[in-house]
Amino acid sequence: MKKILYIEDEMHLRKMLADLMRQAGFEVFEAPDGELGIKIMTEEKPNLVLLDLILPKKDGFEVLSEIRKNEETKNIPVVVLTNLEEKFDIERTMSYSVRAYWVKTNYKLEEIVEKVKEILK
Repeated sequence: MKKILYIEDEMHLRKMLADLMRQAGFEVFEAPDGELGIKIMTEEKPNLVLLDLILPKKDGFEVLSEIRKNEETKNIPVVVLTNLEEKFDIERTMSYSVRAYWVKTNYKLEEIVEKVKEILK
């Protein structure tokens, strides 16, 4: 079973998407902030990280930096799922070799699940 770590501070969204991903057959770990997300990542070594950028404790950019600096996690694919649409934010995020940058408002939850399935094939 593929493991997904979803780091998202908006509880309602996190629970809904995590439940849909579980129904699709994924093992899902949830973190409400960047600090806990990094802890779970180093313990669980997920197959994919879904990451919001605006987070408490450590923001998404700090999380990306730590993922890429760590030998054990640097090759884990990261998909950013955020509401930030500014060109600067997108370019900064892409410099961390993320797999995809998705703006939350552009996708239905079911579409996100399907896109995750495609990436993990």
